[in-house]
Amino acid sequence: MQIGSIQLLEFRNYRTLEYTPSSRLNLLIGSNAQGKTNLLEAMGFLLTGRSFRTARLLELLHWSAASTSVTGEARRAEGGRALRRSIRRLENGNAQALGDVCEWARVIAFGWQDLEIVNGAPGARRNFIDGFAGRLYPGHLPGLVRYRQLLARRNHLLTMRDPSVDEQLEPWDEQLATTGAELIARRRKAAAMLQTELGRVFPALSGARYKVEIRYRTALGEATDAADLLAALRRARRQELRRGVTLVGPHRDDLAIELDGIDVRAFGSRGQQRLIALALRLAEVMPVTEAVGTTPVLLLDDALSELDAPTRENVLREIQGAEQVFLTSPEALPDVGASCWMVRGGTVAPGREGGVAQA
Repeated sequence: MQIGSIQLLEFRNYRTLEYTPSSRLNLLIGSNAQGKTNLLEAMGFLLTGRSFRTARLLELLHWSAASTSVTGEARRAEGGRALRRSIRRLENGNAQALGDVCEWARVIAFGWQDLEIVNGAPGARRNFIDGFAGRLYPGHLPGLVRYRQLLARRNHLLTMRDPSVDEQLEPWDEQLATTGAELIARRRKAAAMLQTELGRVFPALSGARYKVEIRYRTALGEATDAADLLAALRRARRQELRRGVTLVGPHRDDLAIELDGIDVRAFGSRGQQRLIALALRLAEVMPVTEAVGTTPVLLLDDALSELDAPTRENVLREIQGAEQVFLTSPEALPDVGASCWMVRGGTVAPGREGGVAQA
């Protein structure tokens, strides 16, 4: 799929913008704080209604603006669809978001924050695998919301000094085990798909025969049934009552990421960690395409930073095989056959540096 056009009104540092990108590789060049990342964010927001940078919708509004709107067209082989999304600042300080839903629109975004997938806390890796699973399985994110609601209720009960707490926990344990086992199953499938794609993507990017492995790590081991999770909850009951928190379940799980059998989080160089994070994002493309039937749009923010020249060439070669790609860079690149755009102070103009000039 592709973004045919996009129009911004009072979005971040853009007062107004009309932009018609190329259908293939678009290179966005500009100095820092000119609006490159903001434009990627706007395109992601147009297609999904979410920002890949923040959960605070008010941050998307131009400084003192009362509202913002993003409109445009999403295209695929079967035809296009006009989309409109808006955010309005409310008197109580909250935000109201409205917009069209495009069930086949998918975006995969890469930015500096993705380094946390590799070297951050377990929560960053859980968020990553849940985001990927959510693009594959429509029921995953609603299931995650349901699990978190059940978890909050169960944790509340664990803090109570009620003699009947064991009896009260039983129905919540059963619901938590059922919903949690479903989450774990989908996460495992998603991790297995990533592992398959990483076997191709990472060697293509690195130019070396390194082997990257990603595994879903859970306290249940190889167990898969809700009954196994329920039994684990019961075994941990005494300790949980002492600590007042649920100690077993998908909210405690993690991903193991290894390079040639070595933990990348602890021993990988920053360049290796960044390249693996990028490879993980690019490994999402094929599974998402097969699941949805349309190729996701790639939004790559400064993806070539901290990579040596041969690796940068490998990355450019890999993304040229995708459908529509947006790549930001603070500097001009060698001719890579991209449509080049210069971003300055909230404006976007055709350029020649690093690509093919647009008419």
